[in-house]
Amino acid sequence: MAVSIRLRREGAKNRPYYKVVVADSRSPRDGKFIEIIGTYDPKMPDENSTLKVDRAEHWIAHGAQPSDTVRSLLKKNKARAAAVPVEAVPAEPAPAAAAD
Repeated sequence: MAVSIRLRREGAKNRPYYKVVVADSRSPRDGKFIEIIGTYDPKMPDENSTLKVDRAEHWIAHGAQPSDTVRSLLKKNKARAAAVPVEAVPAEPAPAAAAD
């Protein structure tokens, strides 16, 4: 089975909204799929996509072929994830001295 990672169109007329899905390459655009791994809203400015990068890499490692648009979204989401620093866990506050 040839698997592809591509966009599935949703939303209203003149208001597109897409889900990034893993699907058999023979199934129709809005047809049956294996897994939803993200979303893409082209009308929204700036950060307009969410993507489970780890799941996309998993499927690519197992032979899935991303579409050109999904490849671009994956590249942007990887760069965004690398740019965000990992937040340090705040230290425990010192216990207050007992007042007698």
